[in-house]
Amino acid sequence: MSTAAAKTFLFSPSIHKSPSPKTPKPSRFSSLPIQSSSSQQTLAQTLTTTPAKTRVKILSEALPFIQSFRGKTVVVKYGGAAMKSEALQASVIADLVLLSCIGLRIVFVHGGGPEINHWLNRLGIQSSFLNGLRVTDASTMEIVSMVLVGKVNKHLVGLINKAGATAVGLCGTDGRIFTAVPSPHADQLGFVGEIASVDTSVLEPLVKGGYIPVIASVAADGTGQSYNINADTAAGELAAALGAEKLLLLTDVAGILEDKDDPGSLVKEIDVGGVRRMMDDGKIAGGMIPKVSCCVKALGKGVKTASIIDGRLDHSLLLEILTDEGAGTMITG
Repeated sequence: MSTAAAKTFLFSPSIHKSPSPKTPKPSRFSSLPIQSSSSQQTLAQTLTTTPAKTRVKILSEALPFIQSFRGKTVVVKYGGAAMKSEALQASVIADLVLLSCIGLRIVFVHGGGPEINHWLNRLGIQSSFLNGLRVTDASTMEIVSMVLVGKVNKHLVGLINKAGATAVGLCGTDGRIFTAVPSPHADQLGFVGEIASVDTSVLEPLVKGGYIPVIASVAADGTGQSYNINADTAAGELAAALGAEKLLLLTDVAGILEDKDDPGSLVKEIDVGGVRRMMDDGKIAGGMIPKVSCCVKALGKGVKTASIIDGRLDHSLLLEILTDEGAGTMITG
């Protein structure tokens, strides 16, 4: 699908703005039972206000992409701006439901840094970071578990269910999806963990049954001690274990930039060799290094493609999967 066509469909004012006070012409969709959610309302407005020929053209252009991904597993890591903005959150949820409806097997992995910060501040616990990782003592770990597993996870499950799909909320501890080990820097980071093994036996029947697993990035070791796990790492390891077709990391940047100071220098597609050269040249630095490393590791374990996409874009997931233009940088093996 061309970028112009995608934007016509996804970003048209007729879709995202309130309908005109003028009574719309009745259509066969007018009597559809639509739940009161932003994604369902968007669908209803699209069906009644977008010209029929435009809808048909866009759907026909999307067909090759739908055929390519139908029945395939796609792991999405959710975080950043898309988690902080209610409008972007609604966009991501709507995208997930649509992709699930057309046959993709979606697995949704999340962190929740901003929400954790909020609750730590409310409880008077100071946050500190080392090389981008949260220093997690026992008190902080308790809050991380409560917020990610008990609050953020169930909120996302509720939003997906309300939008018309069926989500199941889990964390890495459930079914031993992830077994954790302490970080090599545990003396400085506390209960920050790494993933020692992945068990997908709980997830596979859910994914095959059309459910959307929503997984919080908390895991436990063999003794039951909980650990805070980087969500990018969790998503990458899970994508590899599930034999996913694609790994998607939602971020707060456009993707990989040829010149990190020039937002217009986006690299649309690159292979692993090209990524390593950019890292050697210092063009990939800072917070982008762990994300790129996560993608490279997943590709090395059998994931077909991995994309770092701009979560600040409305409907970035649809742009990445259902158009040839994409919404960030795609890395291939």
